[in-house]
Amino acid sequence: MEKTFLYGQTLEKLRQIVKNNNMPQYTSMQIANWLYKKHIRSIEDMTDISLRNREKLMQSCEVGKTQHLKSVESKDGTIKYLYSFGEGKYVESVLIPDKERATVCVSSQIGCKMGCKFCMTGKQGFQGNLTTNQILTQIGNIISEKKVTNIVYMGMGEPFDNIDNVLESLEILTSNYGYGFSPTRITVSTVGIIPGIERFLKESKCHLAISLHSPFDDERKDLVPVQIKYPVKEVLRTIRTYNFGLQRRISFEYIVFKDINDSVMHLNELARLLSGIRCRVNLIRFHKIPGSSFFSPDEKELIAFRDNLNKKGIITTIRASRGEDIEAACGLLSTKELNRTK
Repeated sequence: MEKTFLYGQTLEKLRQIVKNNNMPQYTSMQIANWLYKKHIRSIEDMTDISLRNREKLMQSCEVGKTQHLKSVESKDGTIKYLYSFGEGKYVESVLIPDKERATVCVSSQIGCKMGCKFCMTGKQGFQGNLTTNQILTQIGNIISEKKVTNIVYMGMGEPFDNIDNVLESLEILTSNYGYGFSPTRITVSTVGIIPGIERFLKESKCHLAISLHSPFDDERKDLVPVQIKYPVKEVLRTIRTYNFGLQRRISFEYIVFKDINDSVMHLNELARLLSGIRCRVNLIRFHKIPGSSFFSPDEKELIAFRDNLNKKGIITTIRASRGEDIEAACGLLSTKELNRTK
């Protein structure tokens, strides 16, 4: 009989597991404490649970916290981790240390369906959704060994194409029974799947990032095909109906492509489109991928684009490129090991 993984279960689900095993209800909180605060890897290590109840649990459950297959470190300190979640199903995640901050970039899917032209993950295709267990495993393994201050769902996959498991993982990350992260330390990025945005805004308090990349419909449709189903103007209309308050932040990710989306016309339309939304624009350098005709503008052009947006009242920053030498920078995650198994 296949055993149930305890790691990645919400407190409500742990309560049901405890009930099914005729154990006291307070045992669910004990299990959560061992899983998410003490980082154990074996039910045998849950020493404040009676031996009899541990034996009961071991008959049908296991912790289920998968170790990474390997890791590689960049010259700038960024670390990329490779996980295997089944035959031919590989996932990458990244740890980005930066002075007092240490950010985990987590994946939510094996590959991706969205087909964005500038992304290696999209070129890999789609092999499946990650479970709550598999999403959290990428974070929990690092937390048990290193300091983590921030989490971004900007790795492989589209988080809102796997909304149920993403929301469960966010609950565990931010709950008192779980890892206890402040929602303001977590950002989830999407290409603009409106039903997912609506659920996320209602069911989570974490930050939201929208992959924009062009303010013009036809151009964005070419870069980000989901624009056909969920036009960015509809995405913005949804966002404008929600009161973000002072703590919650929305940001827009904008990969800058030389001579494609970096003109004065783009700058003016971007400022007009985002007018009245309290937000931040993150400009991202394009990292070259095989077969792509895109290029990133030089540093002077990128800085000028940022400064001119700021002058128009749109808070704009340039995201630092990290881990490019190990293919861990934005848009480069893709499990080459997958192709070797075919």
